[in-house]
Amino acid sequence: MIHFFRKIRQNLLSENRVSRYLLYAIGEIVLVVIGILIALQINNYNEAKKQRRQEVHYLQNLKTDLQLNISELDNYIAVRNGRIESANKVLEYFEGKPLIYLNDFAFHTTNIYIWQKFTQQDNTFQELINSGNLALISNDSIKDDLLNLQSLYSKLKNEEAHFRYDAEVLLYEPSYAVLDLNPIVKNFTYQVTNGQAGEDVELPRENYEAMLRDLKQKNGFMMAVYEFSVMNSQFEAMKELCYSIIDLIDRELKTETE
Repeated sequence: MIHFFRKIRQNLLSENRVSRYLLYAIGEIVLVVIGILIALQINNYNEAKKQRRQEVHYLQNLKTDLQLNISELDNYIAVRNGRIESANKVLEYFEGKPLIYLNDFAFHTTNIYIWQKFTQQDNTFQELINSGNLALISNDSIKDDLLNLQSLYSKLKNEEAHFRYDAEVLLYEPSYAVLDLNPIVKNFTYQVTNGQAGEDVELPRENYEAMLRDLKQKNGFMMAVYEFSVMNSQFEAMKELCYSIIDLIDRELKTETE
């Protein structure tokens, strides 16, 4: 093909047909430009398909993370509701309920002491951020809601830090001064494992009676009710947003099958 065009140019020049040669040269340049543009278009198309496949992969992984997040949030909401119930039961004793059933009182106080922090399932989002690939997510609503979810998570972390401080000052430090934790931990373990671990040991009544005279510890259990309630409302907001993002992802993925 190249030999064919070269021969045409040589014939035109040998015949001294300059004007036609110029027209031919311009036409050849136009053909080359068109070829380059077509090649670029094909390359851009292939690159777009590659990026879309990568985006779909990220969307599917985001959906998996969000579903795990919802399951974990449900678990923490249930656990925190149990902690709130325990704190309210302990407060009944501070308000004058007779300290007859030591095991019940000890169980509910210890139930507050062993609270855990929540850890979000966001591996895919962190990968998108750290790799600079967040721009691959073409749906702005999905990106915005993912960022909003991180904002809610940050607020939750602040609330957890607040409660941790309150717990250390109002619960842990004063209780360590009056409670013998050895029998308490053994008894609590025995109760939560239905006798499979720990020991059904006698609890120190005088220690708990001293505890019930401590206003600081009463305030600690009061703060547990308040702050666990705040955390649960944050969990609910995060869960609702997770469902919303999953819905957006499902709609986006649906376009791949249409």
